[in-house]
Amino acid sequence: MKHNRSLRKTLLLTYVFLLFITLIPSIYSVLTFQIHTNKYSQIIKNVSSANKISSIAKNELPSELWNIICGKKEIVEADHNKMLDEINSGLSLMLLTNNNNESLEKLEVANRAYTTLRRNVDILILQMENGSPVTQNEATLDEIRTITSLFSDIMQDFIVTEIDFADQTNHSLRNTSIILTAIQIIITILAILASINSFITVSGAIQKPISDMENLSTKVANGDLNARIDIPHVNELDTLAGNLNTMTEQIDVLIRKNMEEQKNFQKAEMKALQAQITPHFLYNTFDTIVWLAEEEHTEEVVKITKAFSDFLRISLSRGHEWITISQELDHIKNYLTIQKIRYADILNYTIDADESLMEYKIIKLVLQPLVENAIYHGIKNKRGRGILKVSIHYADESHQKICFTVEDNGAGFTEERLGQVRNELRTGAEDSEKLSSVYGLYNVNKKLKLYYGEQTEGIIIESEAGKGSRISFTIPIFIDVPYTGESNV
Repeated sequence: MKHNRSLRKTLLLTYVFLLFITLIPSIYSVLTFQIHTNKYSQIIKNVSSANKISSIAKNELPSELWNIICGKKEIVEADHNKMLDEINSGLSLMLLTNNNNESLEKLEVANRAYTTLRRNVDILILQMENGSPVTQNEATLDEIRTITSLFSDIMQDFIVTEIDFADQTNHSLRNTSIILTAIQIIITILAILASINSFITVSGAIQKPISDMENLSTKVANGDLNARIDIPHVNELDTLAGNLNTMTEQIDVLIRKNMEEQKNFQKAEMKALQAQITPHFLYNTFDTIVWLAEEEHTEEVVKITKAFSDFLRISLSRGHEWITISQELDHIKNYLTIQKIRYADILNYTIDADESLMEYKIIKLVLQPLVENAIYHGIKNKRGRGILKVSIHYADESHQKICFTVEDNGAGFTEERLGQVRNELRTGAEDSEKLSSVYGLYNVNKKLKLYYGEQTEGIIIESEAGKGSRISFTIPIFIDVPYTGESNV
């Protein structure tokens, strides 16, 4: 009996000891990983807030002030003070919650830039209230844009600093896992000395989850944001594992969301540009139909009306962005049919297309602006009959890319003007009206870059004054439409 009681006492002391030592790594891991989770959450909030106020300062505030200068908004109706307050609120909150010295330095510089920005905005508003000249107001606005650009650059530096801090936190998390693993090894040795059975139990319950967490932290530190950890079904570690999974997922979602928002913004901008360049063609076409009807040219009325109907059908495409090359070519033919009726005395055209390319996919409405540009800025500006040629062929013998070319024998560009056009296509302009005659070319070039990325060089322009122009672009072959977040044809 005494022996049994002694054994029971020994077993009891052993289990109490094992329970005690197994709680140590669990408590340590929960505390340390919770600290890192809080750091990550704060970093995510800081990056999100920095992106938001940077966008307000660089884009929304100058636009709002421009609306005031242009007279589109009254000073009392404008939201510039609200925007400035939102920037100030974001900076103040980040200054209070940030513990990273390097980040605080960036925020203090940004705060000084904000103070300068606010002072200049107040100066501009005071000028407006005192009836200062528009040129003086525009000069002040240019200075404000310079300050907002500087502020945005500072915030981008802050974001980079926060990302570096996140990387340091990742390294700290990895070191914590190593320390935790070392502790577990010591516990395992003690468990072996105390009881083989306890060793197996403790090792099986704790070692694998900690190893999984170490692997997860390593993958996240190396940039694999798709990595996840299996829930270990250990009470002390389930919350931690879930937090790690949630943290990793939130970082991934935030990055993807930011990229998607930028892409959607660019697509919306492209659609807005496209919408701005089409009305004049619609009005001219309707005027032509009315004129032909009044002159009782019935056959030409039918022909131009059918071409116009088909032109609009392909232009709309039920909201789809991708169509076949055959449809794009039909769209050009309908457009040229209309223009041929309007400019019969000055326009001839030919179309040379490889029939084997007709079923490949292309982003829609990239040829029509080039043809329109050739007519309105090339052929109409020369004396005599103009000739326009549209060509669609393989770009090389590998048959992996397609080259589209629009040529005319119109007025062409001077060497100086050609340089200006190429520069405008490359850099764009803050005010779309400054793009002048290359508005349609800029639209197409930006659309090609947006949808094809590095797979296209964009628009290439060759021209000689008095002899004509040649505009071309090359894209990869697509049989199936690449995923762009929109419905496909």
